[in-house]
Amino acid sequence: MTSTRIPTEYGDFQLCFYTNTLDNKEHLAFFMGDITRAGSVLVRVHSECFTGDVLGSRRCDCGEQLDRSMAMVANAGVGVVLYMRQEGRGIGLLDKLRAYNLQDQGYDTVDANLMLGHEADERDYSLAALILEDLGVDSVRLITNNPAKISALEAEGITVSERVSLAVAANTDNAGYLLTKAQRMDHFLPIKPVIKSVSS
Repeated sequence: MTSTRIPTEYGDFQLCFYTNTLDNKEHLAFFMGDITRAGSVLVRVHSECFTGDVLGSRRCDCGEQLDRSMAMVANAGVGVVLYMRQEGRGIGLLDKLRAYNLQDQGYDTVDANLMLGHEADERDYSLAALILEDLGVDSVRLITNNPAKISALEAEGITVSERVSLAVAANTDNAGYLLTKAQRMDHFLPIKPVIKSVSS
């Protein structure tokens, strides 16, 4: 593990670079403050989203979730943001783009993944748990709307003492996507149904 100071608009974070022989991907951890003495640490386990995090795509809520998580950690003065290289809920960037094309044809994000031969969500959180353990964190206040993420971390021995909500406002491009996450993936999201007018 290699680390360095990264000044951001939210303050100075320490950026840790992790390599491993399990998935051969390079994962990252941002942290602020003395996380080993913080008790139950504020943590966001964020899966990579090139289109949302880097390009600012409005098709998802990922970029805004990353920004808000960093702001929340900075406001608390101590916490961790893990950046896991699990693009497209684990299906990779190429198939994520293919899934977007299927969504433009009317399929939702779950069905699009299934049509491409994937599971609805192929992410694995065992490496996230190992990174947290390496950082000296075994109890977290998890910033998430995803109950599966809580269960996965707890199965790996991480205590989730609290779920911290991270809901963002829907827009015209991601409302259907957020509705699918709430209705078909059980995410804790206050999403209202999208109503489309049909001309006769």
